[in-house]
Amino acid sequence: MRVIAGDLKGRQLKAVSGKSTRPTTDKVKEAVFQVMGPFFDGGNVLDLFAGSGSMGIEALSRGMEYGVFVDKHPKAIHTIYENLRTMNLEHSSEVFRAEAHRALKAAAKRELKFDLILLDPPYGKVDYEEILNDIIKLNLIQSGGTIYCEHDLSEKLPSKVEHLEVHKAERYGGTIGITIYKA
Repeated sequence: MRVIAGDLKGRQLKAVSGKSTRPTTDKVKEAVFQVMGPFFDGGNVLDLFAGSGSMGIEALSRGMEYGVFVDKHPKAIHTIYENLRTMNLEHSSEVFRAEAHRALKAAAKRELKFDLILLDPPYGKVDYEEILNDIIKLNLIQSGGTIYCEHDLSEKLPSKVEHLEVHKAERYGGTIGITIYKA
């Protein structure tokens, strides 16, 4: 697993040990960032089910200014800290061990807003519509912002939630679905 493009291009990332996470492959990561915006001119990213932090680190490498990484598993949190330290990104990021809904509420209390929100939870374990509604209700996405959802193909994501609309929906391989919303 590596950083695909940007300032940190080619740098190796550690994966979370064990089977509790499923890293996004380099091929899928490269393809989706070409759709979301190959490079960013500043902004904040929220990597909500961060795992190793690979997707959020990719966004920082490609020009996002600040990243918030959230996961509820101790091994994932440890790996995120290691990867951020290795990439020298501690100064431009925060890491929280929390359940997703609690993390969203905490971000809203701090009046944080994000230009990019990355959602890659364990397949079949999360109600995407509920999370997307929380993001809208808590006013966490900037106008014009992007929400990336990686999911099992069997999961059907809504075509519209409030003022979010599907920008792109793709299949990758036989099991991975990607749905990208624009605010």
